[in-house]
Amino acid sequence: MKKIRLLLTTFLGVGMLQAQTADDVIGKYVEALGGPEKLHSIQSLYMEGVAVSPNGMEITSKTYKVQGKLYRQEVDFGMGPMTTLLTDKDGWFANPRNGGSFEAMPAEMKAAQQSELDCTLPLIDYAAKGHKAELTGTEEVNGVTCYIIKLTLNTGKVINYYIGNKDWLIVQSSTTGGRMMFGGGGGARGGGENRPSGAGAPPADMVMKTEYADYKKTNDGFIFPMTKIGRAHV
Repeated sequence: MKKIRLLLTTFLGVGMLQAQTADDVIGKYVEALGGPEKLHSIQSLYMEGVAVSPNGMEITSKTYKVQGKLYRQEVDFGMGPMTTLLTDKDGWFANPRNGGSFEAMPAEMKAAQQSELDCTLPLIDYAAKGHKAELTGTEEVNGVTCYIIKLTLNTGKVINYYIGNKDWLIVQSSTTGGRMMFGGGGGARGGGENRPSGAGAPPADMVMKTEYADYKKTNDGFIFPMTKIGRAHV
């Protein structure tokens, strides 16, 4: 009898995966956030965040976005802000080590960070943005059965999204390299790109995992995770 139960559980898991496609899962995620029309209405975004590192140091961040035109992020580790400024044409960065003076981004980095100009996640309208999505399986994360969507950005960057099978919201994301938790459209909610060593770039092989929780609706009716927990694995 135990063997029969085990086989039945296995077949149910396979059936659950076959019953969904990447577009099915992403579509339900979009609807859970309010639908495509609601998401397309986001033209600007401002976010503030406070994090505490393992050694107790408080890290603050401010992120500003204008859809497709501007991305500015300030991250302060207590020594002055590290600032990233990006437009659809140019990019700069500044940090306390260079006296706060802005320096031009290398062309490769500027191209890789263009997804940060997006006020929504790369998952939204992924095909129109030149990205590719694949449903790779299911996994339990914090007690929630999740579908795993492997998203390959048009830059070649890969982000794995873990979407819960009940509320259809993102429970976790993971990527290799990039920022831990302070990105925007392709950053904190999906993983940013590498930055110069002077701007605090992580090792290229570092796996960044971010957990999302405490989803709430804003006064404008948009749903955002109010809690993000970032972990780095080398």
